Amino acid sequence: QVQLVESGGGLVQAGGSLRLSCAASGRSFSSYAISWFRQAPGKERDVVAAISWSGASTYYADSVKGRFTISRDNAKNTVYLQMNSLKPEDTAVYYCAAASSRYIITLKTEYNYWGQGTQVTVSS
Repeated sequence: QVQLVESGGGLVQAGGSLRLSCAASGRSFSSYAISWFRQAPGKERDVVAAISWSGASTYYADSVKGRFTISRDNAKNTVYLQMNSLKPEDTAVYYCAAASSRYIITLKTEYNYWGQGTQVTVSS
């Protein structure tokens, strides 16, 4: 079992930055692949970024490539999402999710554990 709690969301102007954190509790956090998903009103929940268990491999959606950075600190049981050059279209609820895999997974149906989400709003 893994419990996930997101934090760091908020309201920011376009061009600004935010850093989201996903704190995990439970056993064997380092053996889980972690992803950040986001869901805007009326839209599907889509993957934004993913990281393997060791942090050696990462994945980014095309829409955030070059602007967002995912990282993890297994000693602190925490995954981060640094978001720079934010755009109004980045506005969404952001969720972190964990899957029992050492490798990157981007399909949301493969994720067993989800946080409650944190709202990110980017004003123009």
